[in-house]
Amino acid sequence: MNIENLSRNKSFGGWHKQYSHRSDTLNCDMRFAIYLPPQAANGNKIPALYWLSGLTCTDENFMQKAAAHQMAAELGVAIVAPDTSPRGDDVADDEAYDLGKGAGFYVNATQAPWNRHYSMYDYVLNELPNLIESVFPVSDKRSIFGHSMGGHGALVLALRNPERYQSVSAFSPISNPVDCPWGKKAFTAYLGDDTDRWADYDASLLMKTATQFVPTLVDQGEADNFLVEQLKPEALEAAAKQSGYPLTLNRHEGYDHSYYFIASFIEEHLRFHAEHLSK
Repeated sequence: MNIENLSRNKSFGGWHKQYSHRSDTLNCDMRFAIYLPPQAANGNKIPALYWLSGLTCTDENFMQKAAAHQMAAELGVAIVAPDTSPRGDDVADDEAYDLGKGAGFYVNATQAPWNRHYSMYDYVLNELPNLIESVFPVSDKRSIFGHSMGGHGALVLALRNPERYQSVSAFSPISNPVDCPWGKKAFTAYLGDDTDRWADYDASLLMKTATQFVPTLVDQGEADNFLVEQLKPEALEAAAKQSGYPLTLNRHEGYDHSYYFIASFIEEHLRFHAEHLSK
């Protein structure tokens, strides 16, 4: 595959690298970042953690703000961070921050004009890992995690594809998007008015009827401005209780929606995933 290295920085004995490539799934050029720990230099293939970021973010936010490299280097896991949406001059967009570029919501859009490029679900599930595993010393043992919109994406991908992921975790995920303003706006635009299609991308609805389980960790700040209106973790808790899903949901007093929260608990998430990736 033809990919272009845009930058490289040594970090905790490993390398953080940024690449661009042509995406057939999204019909545009895409960018992603990868952290390869020191263990990747010895010829052995290492497991990978795929990180999905939230609204307005790119591949850079997590790598620069989450303070994850040191622990990833210790544990010997790669971290892959794609962009949050298709990009380019001919890619459909909206003036609002919560629709269009930077707001792909990790769905496969069915409605014009979004359906020409916005297939982030297929990109994260298939095209990106196929590229990563063919180019880098990375194995097909994968876990996935994310924040906010990305937490929603990570949960949905793991719930719908339990055979593909060893574990899943999320910080402040949009847990019940069919019943919150962010989700209703994005799903109406990308998927249309048929709410039956929406259910395919709602973690709470999927978890409620799940029969195959992926170990799941969620952390939520109690001082998050979006907690009540947008995130609705109580819906996820109720769904897990109904299906017996192995969900651990921790609430943290005083923490907000920012990367300060993520950096405070990233070690627990990385250790959680490393444990399951090693099985």
